[in-house]
Amino acid sequence: MLWKLLTTSSDSSSGGGKDYSMLIMIGVFALVLIVFMVFSKRSQKKKQQEVMETLSAIQPGNKVKTIGGICGIVVEVCDDNTFVLETGTEASGKSYLKFDKQAVYQTDAVKATPVATQPAPETEAEKGPAPAQEVFEEETSAEEKTEE
Repeated sequence: MLWKLLTTSSDSSSGGGKDYSMLIMIGVFALVLIVFMVFSKRSQKKKQQEVMETLSAIQPGNKVKTIGGICGIVVEVCDDNTFVLETGTEASGKSYLKFDKQAVYQTDAVKATPVATQPAPETEAEKGPAPAQEVFEEETSAEEKTEE
């Protein structure tokens, strides 16, 4: 159907305006498809960046579950994008396995968040007395005046 619409010449059809409306509809459809693809790619890139930050945050002592279902504690992080995982208990015997970081399914590693610079806190002299303290001082001074 789409091929017939594109290959039909405007002089053979009775209404030339129908051809333009069909082209406009196809153009709008193509534009919606392109916008969808751009937003999809953008969200995928953001998700991949978060995963990479989480994987780079893995340090010794973090609990990790691999895609194979092996759970353990990270003992060592190597430079070649791998880590050593300790599994087992003292009673059953400990095992040490080396995995690629991409094999991580879940982890308790927290990605480092940049600390926002905060303005220096004001000293008590700069802030002045607290509102509750002012009310207390006013009540005390009023009581002293009535006692005199």
